[in-house]
Amino acid sequence: MTNLSNSLRMLFSRAGTYPPGAKRLDSDAFSPNTAAGACPECHGLGRVHRTSEELLVPDPSLSIREGAIAAWPGAWQGKNLRDVLEALGHDVDRPWRELPAEQREWILFTDEQPVVTVHPVRDADRIQRPYQGTYMSARRYVMKTFADSKSPALRARAERFLASAPCPVCGGGRLRPEALAVTFAGRTIAELAALPLSELAGIPHGGSEAARVLTDDLRSRVAPVVELGLGYLSLDRAAPTLSSGELQRLRLATQLRSGLFGVVYVLDEPSAGLHPADTEALLTMLRRLKAAGNSVFTVEHDLDVVQGADWVVDVGPGAGEHGGRVLHSGPVADLAGVAESATGRFLFGRSAGSPRQVRDGHGALKVGPVSRHNLRGVTAEFPLGAFTAVTGVSGSGKSTLIGEIGEDLPGVGRLVRVDQRPIGRTPRSNLATYTGLFDTVRKVFAATDEARARGYGVGRFSFNVSGGRCETCQGEGFVSVELLFLPSTYAPCPDCGGARYNPETLEVTYRGRSIAQVLDLTVEAAAEFFADHPAVSRSLGTLQDVGLGYLRLGQPATELSGGEAQRIKLASELQRGRRGHTLYLLDEPTTGLHPADVEVLMRQLHGLVDGGHTVIVVEHDMAVVAGADHVIDLGPGGGDAGGRIVAAGTPAEVARAEGSVTAPYLARALDGTPDKPGTPGVPGVPGMPGGSR
Repeated sequence: MTNLSNSLRMLFSRAGTYPPGAKRLDSDAFSPNTAAGACPECHGLGRVHRTSEELLVPDPSLSIREGAIAAWPGAWQGKNLRDVLEALGHDVDRPWRELPAEQREWILFTDEQPVVTVHPVRDADRIQRPYQGTYMSARRYVMKTFADSKSPALRARAERFLASAPCPVCGGGRLRPEALAVTFAGRTIAELAALPLSELAGIPHGGSEAARVLTDDLRSRVAPVVELGLGYLSLDRAAPTLSSGELQRLRLATQLRSGLFGVVYVLDEPSAGLHPADTEALLTMLRRLKAAGNSVFTVEHDLDVVQGADWVVDVGPGAGEHGGRVLHSGPVADLAGVAESATGRFLFGRSAGSPRQVRDGHGALKVGPVSRHNLRGVTAEFPLGAFTAVTGVSGSGKSTLIGEIGEDLPGVGRLVRVDQRPIGRTPRSNLATYTGLFDTVRKVFAATDEARARGYGVGRFSFNVSGGRCETCQGEGFVSVELLFLPSTYAPCPDCGGARYNPETLEVTYRGRSIAQVLDLTVEAAAEFFADHPAVSRSLGTLQDVGLGYLRLGQPATELSGGEAQRIKLASELQRGRRGHTLYLLDEPTTGLHPADVEVLMRQLHGLVDGGHTVIVVEHDMAVVAGADHVIDLGPGGGDAGGRIVAAGTPAEVARAEGSVTAPYLARALDGTPDKPGTPGVPGVPGMPGGSR
């Protein structure tokens, strides 16, 4: 992603130490993604997936007919394999452990695929004719499913019967032996790729001029990545394991070295998921892009980033139909005079909240010792009946720690994880269907006189089944439009115009509105419309409580942000009756939220704690951390430099902790002081802190 591997491969090709008599290799030979470099055994993956009898047959006391071979598929396909095996002469009713060893070996691991005539057992009510059946061993089925299946569920099931291990040929190095025989500074390319980038930047120059030039190039490429707080990453880190914030900063780091000027960079919430210390580094990078002659546009909620801007465009005053106006476009300081700006209210300190009384909780939840990723034997205690914030710089191990909390731990009771993943991936899923609100609304329509006269039941008002829906778009309201050479896109249905229903269904109205018109109402308007329906009002009330009154009931899931999806999930949880103690886990719940939305969210979360429940959040927003009852700070750095608890206690205690990167920022939030500690300026650059205007 960063093109750092190009520099490293060139360094080994041109300046590496080769075994005596070995010929010099091209840089392609040092890449696991090329035929010239990839290990032939694992195809450049570094790991091999293998299975065993213990994995394929977890209960050997069962017979094959009883399902001893757990890896086989269910339903007809599994029955077919059993019938084929029986036709081949194997005893499928004898316990697995009593079968001869050579039979067990062949059944599970053979690569043969014999074809045999199967005479299925006749059922009384149906005729079953003989057919030609092909046998496939359990290993072959699992490997084929894992490699070829397009279904994530089938792949995940197949993976349960596989064990992953380092490749026996390359030892996890991913390369051919001849490439792994070349060293630089006493290390192979695989060993250097496994080092944290901050350590990689310190490799020696080597003896030759070529080595000096190439190591200087590598260091210059590593520097911006380390500056952006990603020094804990290694070059061999798989891209899918990176967070969206890490991905965005990596892309930004590559731009810093590009030397381009006159470019407009557009960043959507670049500070999302960043610790305040990492945000400082981000601001420095953005200022350097600007100083190089570029323009930087950011969509941003972090007030420190907003304060560091030269120009701010504030949109509002509210959300949805209450917003959509430009309230201010000009210098940041001038926003102070815009009375209706929610951003100005927080930016210029007009939103001072009263200090919260710290709760003691009742008992504690012990987690650990945890040894996973960069955590080494870490044990943490979370007070029950309290609000705990887990803090630390990016990569310090926060998500890994709370990931160890499960319902099996003493004191947890019921566990609810509220994340920002989408509530649906197509326009068919929406706010009303996800919350269960739509079930009640459909009952209201089915109970009208007109619906009864026509014989319309509840199903008639569902856009997910045939009957009342528009069949052109199958009730989606949109049709997929295939574009030549471009990705397909959605367009409103030409028949129903996005209403989702056929004309006959839309003729049934309740209080003058059709079902489609009700779906088009905002949560606020719907709360007034259904004021005398307690079941509907309760759902709508909780959505308003979490600040989502502006959303439309039928708003497709594809149009919702991560923050909105998270609050919808929270609202769905809040409307349920309380069932004893519940522990709520939220990983960075304020990501993508304006400070005004954060206030609303925190009010709900603290309300849950006041009701006797436990809330644990991973959080970078120091205003949220300052309002917590207990703080666990991980660090002090990321990756290998983190992974331990630096401080734990009340916010005030952690704010005084020595060696904590979080402490000075938390102290600032507790004191309410306006300036961020250590914010770097860029001397002499007009329009930047530290420069002249």
